[in-house]
Amino acid sequence: MVGTGAVRLSLTNVNMQTTCEALLIELEQIWTEIGEGEVEKDKMLLELEMQCLQVYRKKVDEACDTRAFLRQSLMTKEAEMAALVGSLGEHNLQLQTDQRLESLKGQLAFITPMVENLRSKKDERVKKIAEIRSEIEKIIGEINGQNFQTNVGKVDDDDLSIRKLNDYQAQLRSLQKEKSERLHKVLEYVNEVHALCCVLGNDFGKTLNGIHPSLHEPGLGQSTNISDSTLEGLSQMIQKLKLEKRKRTQTLRQVFESLIELWNLLDTPEEERKHFEKNSCILRSQEEDLTNSGILSIESVKEIEAEVDRLTEFKASKMKELVLKKRLELEEVCRQAHIEPDMSTASDKLCALIDSGLVDPSELLTNIEGQITKAKEESDIRKDILDRVNKWEAACAEERWLEEYNQDENRYSAGRGAHLNLKHAEKARLTSLKIPGIVDNLISKTFTWECERNMLFFFDGVRLVSLLEEYKLSRQQKEEEKKRFRDQKKLQYLLLTEKEALYGSKSSPKKSNSFKRPTNGCHTNGFMTPAPRRVSVGSATPELLTPRSYSSRQNGYFKEMRRLSTAPLNFVAIPKEDTISSFTSSSISCLEPGSPPRV
Repeated sequence: MVGTGAVRLSLTNVNMQTTCEALLIELEQIWTEIGEGEVEKDKMLLELEMQCLQVYRKKVDEACDTRAFLRQSLMTKEAEMAALVGSLGEHNLQLQTDQRLESLKGQLAFITPMVENLRSKKDERVKKIAEIRSEIEKIIGEINGQNFQTNVGKVDDDDLSIRKLNDYQAQLRSLQKEKSERLHKVLEYVNEVHALCCVLGNDFGKTLNGIHPSLHEPGLGQSTNISDSTLEGLSQMIQKLKLEKRKRTQTLRQVFESLIELWNLLDTPEEERKHFEKNSCILRSQEEDLTNSGILSIESVKEIEAEVDRLTEFKASKMKELVLKKRLELEEVCRQAHIEPDMSTASDKLCALIDSGLVDPSELLTNIEGQITKAKEESDIRKDILDRVNKWEAACAEERWLEEYNQDENRYSAGRGAHLNLKHAEKARLTSLKIPGIVDNLISKTFTWECERNMLFFFDGVRLVSLLEEYKLSRQQKEEEKKRFRDQKKLQYLLLTEKEALYGSKSSPKKSNSFKRPTNGCHTNGFMTPAPRRVSVGSATPELLTPRSYSSRQNGYFKEMRRLSTAPLNFVAIPKEDTISSFTSSSISCLEPGSPPRV
């Protein structure tokens, strides 16, 4: 390329030289014809050379200016490119131009697109950073509770690198996450406030407006406030509402318990109670489970309080009836526990006190309720012994049934239900055999109970141990009477045998060495053999004492003479002669032909 330019320049010089010489020759000929002198010719030639020199100089100066401009432009472009590269952090970009591009215009044409590209990238980076900073400032303003300002400020052009952009993006993501968490927390608080206001019957909108208006109905262009002050206000409001809920729950429970107590005292019909049925969950539910709308509202509390006041006034007018009713309840509790009620609050005394006006009926009612509570507590600690007493009574009842069953002459008939009675009798017999063990165990348990509590165990006003020992003595006497009865029957049999030996006996048509029971109750050898007979338990013997029979007689002989006494009683006082004669007559009638044997 350099060689080609030199050839073109030499050819131009040759052409110019030839042309100038021809023109100069032609000019000299003209001057000669004109008659110009040599001095004039030299002067005009010098002037001509000066003019040519000025033209060249002008062109050279213009070329120099152009070169200087191109160099300045190139330097400016390179400086701008270096600044853009430094600002954008594009340090891997090739800043040096190609050395093969010697012309300034070539270098300028090479670097100009690169600068334009960097300018466009810078503008995009500035715009993106400005948007991110605007969003950051907006979220910070929301968190701080300040109004968002659209004027973010000038973006720093010195650092527009990817690292700076990533830092802004990371900060934005962190703030967005915090905003999301705050918004979620605010919504949770708002929902909790709504639930509490619903239960308490408070105005939800008014409650939230007291914290921040945007929480209830955000305005146009206004987002939900998530500042620290809003979160703190919501938290304090929730604590306040929870405290109010706890207070109202306690108050309503106390009032509702009083209402239920008045209902029970006054026998309020179910129709009147149904009106307050929705509030009954107050008693059986935990505080956090109370979510029904308006269940703890001031109106509900006032309504129940008004009902309590109304029933309290009605209660005052029926206090005498209530006191007597409570006394009956006390007597029933004492009866079930087999303890003596306090006679100072007997019905006749209560009526006299109320009619006299000397004692406030409410105090009497409170006193009786205290006695009921005490009686119930005493019933609880006596329950184990009383259960054993009931077991003893049940066994005694089975034994009495067995006695009545044994006295029934038709018990072996083939009637309906006879097999069931036989099973029952066998079961009753086994139960009666367990009675001594039951009594001994009950005495041991009663002694243990008395030692543990350092007090005596009374059963309907009588010490239970004394009653049990008397029962044991009575049962022992009954067993002895049974034994005496069997001995008397043996004696009776011997008397009959002697009588038959004196007066003779009927001969038997068949003689047998085997011991068989004849149909008429006599052996074939002339001696009478009594028919097998099952001794009826309790027949011709004194009745055994049980808690029921004993308690029914406690105000008589047993209460006055044998209270807390374990001395044996003579329940059987039958003369021997009368007994023998009665047994003799009964045995003779039994051995007469045609009479059925008793088993």
